[in-house]
Amino acid sequence: MDLLILKAVSLGPLHGYAVLSRIEQISGQRLFVEQGALYPALFRLVRQGLLRTEWGKSENNRRAKFYELTPKGRKRLHEETDWWKRASAAVTAALAARPQQA
Repeated sequence: MDLLILKAVSLGPLHGYAVLSRIEQISGQRLFVEQGALYPALFRLVRQGLLRTEWGKSENNRRAKFYELTPKGRKRLHEETDWWKRASAAVTAALAARPQQA
């Protein structure tokens, strides 16, 4: 889930609920994150220095904490994205394997 959060926030600063919406949007409505899982993950990513926070106004003019990617977070996003692409390619290749002829 961390990778999805980092990707969502890399597209622009977001408050918590907007992170959920952005993940749904960029996944074509195929991935859904529960609020109960999101906020501990956001807190952990802030604590690790991958995200920073700033108070601002949401689209409905309410005070909200906005999350933004740090340089360390951007580096982690690139590393994790590269790893995921390699792992996905390896699994795809393994699943495409056919029985060998004797």
